[in-house]
Amino acid sequence: MIKPDADTAPKLRQLGDTFNRRRLSKKLLRSELVQRAGSALIGWTLGSIWQSNRDNGTSTDWETMLDGEWPAIFALWHGQHLLVPYASPSDRKFTSLVSRSADAEINARVLARAGIDVIRGSGGRETSRTNIDKGGVKALISMRNALRLGVNVVMIADISKGQPRQAGEGIVTLAKISGRPIVPVALATSRRKVLEKTWDKTTINLPFGTRSVRLAPPIYVTAKADEQEMAGARAKVTAELNRVTGEAMRAVEEHK
Repeated sequence: MIKPDADTAPKLRQLGDTFNRRRLSKKLLRSELVQRAGSALIGWTLGSIWQSNRDNGTSTDWETMLDGEWPAIFALWHGQHLLVPYASPSDRKFTSLVSRSADAEINARVLARAGIDVIRGSGGRETSRTNIDKGGVKALISMRNALRLGVNVVMIADISKGQPRQAGEGIVTLAKISGRPIVPVALATSRRKVLEKTWDKTTINLPFGTRSVRLAPPIYVTAKADEQEMAGARAKVTAELNRVTGEAMRAVEEHK
């Protein structure tokens, strides 16, 4: 057996210690106690931030925009969605897609505390492409069924760790199979912190400012849409979601 030299041995021990600490930390974060306490704290914090930001009068009226269009698929960008659950009309039912991975469990609990039902998608310990596809298909069917029952679906439009601010296939596929429209939604607050080093430029909304929630008109995808039409629908969702995001940002800067 080859023994590590004097310089290598300490590095191997350090690497092993780091690995063990990370495993312990991950196990702790996934514990029931931490999940429950963490989701309660995060939910309370987000709710308080929402309440402390006053609407500056530039927000879109949901009922006016969506008269006759309920239920709908509400499209959000990654990193810009933290306060949106608190903006949705309280007299309407909503459900949101969340990964089945253990790391996403706390997100699901925070949404539940905000009154949003949860549909779990692909993820977790699944490793094969087939299993991931099956999980995604199951989630699509669950969301379609929710829409058929009159429940609105909230969905992140861009793909996690993919290209930010570009709508993926999932949301337009759901619109195609359900016959329900996609409604891009953006929320901005005048006081915020952008995490520039994150892939999606995550925005942390801060308290004691103003807020604006902007909705784009509904976007439909026909049941017979071909590949070209689907690409066009993705481009339209991308353009409209970017447009209302820009509008919301400008609104909180111009109407403080």
